[in-house]
Order: sequence, then structure tokens, then C-alpha cells
Amino acid sequence: MPESIAHDQSALLIELGLAVAGLAVLARLAGWLGVPAIPLYLLGGLAFGNGGVAPVTFSQEYVETAGELGVLLLLFTLGLEYTGAELRHQLAAGFPSGVIDLLLNFTPGVAAGLILGWGPVPAVLLGGVTAISSSGIAAKVMADFGWGARPEAKPVVTVLVLEDLAMAAFLPLAVVLAAGAAAQQAAASVGLALAVGAVVLVVALRYGPAITRLLDHRSDEAFLLGVFGLMVLVAGFAERAGVSAEVGAFLVGIAVSGAVAHRAGELVAPLRELFAAFYFLAFGLSVNPRDLPPVLLPAALLAVATTLTKFAAGWWAARRAGVEGAGRWRAGAVLVARGEFSIVIAGLGAAAEPRLGPLAAAYVLILAVAGPVLARLAGRLPDPPADAKIPTAPPPEATP
Repeated sequence: MPESIAHDQSALLIELGLAVAGLAVLARLAGWLGVPAIPLYLLGGLAFGNGGVAPVTFSQEYVETAGELGVLLLLFTLGLEYTGAELRHQLAAGFPSGVIDLLLNFTPGVAAGLILGWGPVPAVLLGGVTAISSSGIAAKVMADFGWGARPEAKPVVTVLVLEDLAMAAFLPLAVVLAAGAAAQQAAASVGLALAVGAVVLVVALRYGPAITRLLDHRSDEAFLLGVFGLMVLVAGFAERAGVSAEVGAFLVGIAVSGAVAHRAGELVAPLRELFAAFYFLAFGLSVNPRDLPPVLLPAALLAVATTLTKFAAGWWAARRAGVEGAGRWRAGAVLVARGEFSIVIAGLGAAAEPRLGPLAAAYVLILAVAGPVLARLAGRLPDPPADAKIPTAPPPEATP
């Protein structure tokens, strides 16, 4: 092996080893502090990314690839919690909640873009940045806090899935708007994305039992490889067709059911934890801290406004689903964080408005850190006892 290649490989292994060791230290620190690890992963990426205190560039693309697998595994394991029948019911019952969520959180972004003096196209794109919660962070928070079986988890997942399906229409539209394409081309792109998303959804719901039987095998090795390969394959085709890869991974999880789903969750869990940490590290690496100071004030104001609107949307969605008490606040807190879609939308509109990228990065970073912290605080709110009853006055004593 040539000396230069051997040197490159050793440098890659050293950097990746340091990254994993650093993540382990941050995870231990988070446990010691009693806070979620996600904000520390993000800040660690910020420190070692482009413009940070010690930039790491050689292995960054490998970290990003591992991070993409992490968010797919997060959504896949979230999908394992639900059956196709539950998803159909939730999407039908939760559609009004999804509409309210998008309207409440799309409007502040558009208004902020117009107030800043941007044109209508960058303002619409900023609306997309503020509208969509981070499915990856929400799934990680619910997994870390053990909220997957709580009553508020189902309305939260419904909102997240509806948001991701909305992105299947919005992302192609954002591409053609940013490029200045004609309305006819925009309509064709949106129509294709919606058609492909509908096909993937129907296949997952109708042929779930057959997919489950196909994947099942007595060998853990064969079973894990089959599950992981199908998840990545479907996610890749969904992404290629203009639909979210996260939606594809989630629907594969929906398609797997019964004891097979439980077994898949147990086998995939260690991979999920490892690669999910890379996802949050990669997100921090993608942000240049030198671009943040000029846009921190508008980003912070927008973050405060849309934290309130996300809380309102989550609270209302949980209330419509019959969730009581603190569960409504937990639902709102889980939805606060923004992430992957917001950064993608900002990247698409960078040519139309140069300030969109740094503003979106600061905004997403603020909420990606604040969201898990708020969820932690909401998780400490007490639930009313299940058998709590309103005390009544004792009956009057009988008179002789």
C-alpha cells in the first residue's frame, strides 16, 4: 500500500476514533448533568466544524453519512411503535391538527422574511424553515425519555408524518421557486412527489404482513441485514423520487409488525444510538460559528415566536386526541426543535437571499438545543393520578 494512502487511512481512523470518544465523553457529561445529550452533541460539532476552535475536515463526509443513517434509524424505530391500522386512523383523525400546525408555524417565517425586506420567494422559503419540526430530534427525545408508549406520542407522530408528507410537496416547489422556474414545471414536480409518496404509503399499509414474513428469519444476522437493507433501499428511492427519505424509513417501520417488530427494535437500538449521535454531531459541524453573530437577534426573536406556536400546535393536537394534563405540554415541547428539513430549505434558497442560510442556521441551532431542554422540563410535570376523583361531601346523616 502506498505510504500516502496508508497515511490518509490512519488519519481517517484517528479522527473518527476521536469523534466517537468525544461523543462518549459528552454522553457521560449529559448524564452527570441530568440533561439530554443532544444539545452537547450539537455544540461539540459547532466547536470542531468549519470556523470552530479546532476544525476537523478530513472525516466530515463520513460523519455526515453516518448521521444520515442515524436519522433514518430514528424514524424507522419510531415507525415500529405503530401498526398500519393505527397510522391510517391517526392520519385521518389528526389531519386538522397537521393543518393548524403548518399554518401557525409557516406564517411567522413568511412575516419575518417580509419584515426583513426580502422578496416573496425567500420569505416563503423562510416560512418553510420555521414550519417543520425535526423528526430526528423528536424521535430521539421520545426514545431517550421513554415516551413512545405515552398517549401524547401518537398525536406527535401524526403531526410529524403530516409535516414530512407536506415537505414532499414543498421541497420540489422550493427547488423550482429558487430557480425561478415556470408554474407549470413547479406543478409537475409537486405532482410527481405526491404520487410517489402515495405509492410508498399504500405499499407499506397494504403489504405490511407480507413484508414482515419476508424479513423474518431465525438468524439474527440475516434478519438484521434484511431489515437494515430494506430501510436504506426504500429511503434512497423515496429521496430520489423527491419524497423525504425519513418518510420512507418511517413507513418501513410501520410495515413491520408483531413480534418481528419487537425483535427488530431490540437489534437496531444499538445502531440507532451510535449513528444518531453522529447525526447531531454532523449538524453542528455544518454550521460556521463566524456566520452567526450578525443574525442572532432576528433568529432568537423568531425562535421565541415559533416556540410558542409549536407549543400551541402540539398542545391542541394532544387535546384533540384526548390527552390530558402534562401530556399536552410534552407534546408541544417535543415539536419545538427544528433540524434537517429547515437546513435543506435554507440551502435551496441561499442563491435567492444570501442572508437566509446564516439566519436559518442560527435559528435551527437555537431550537435544536432548546427543544430537548424544554422537553426535559415538560417531562417533569406531574400527571394526574389515573384513578383521581373529585371529592364529594359526605351524605347527611339520617335523622331518627
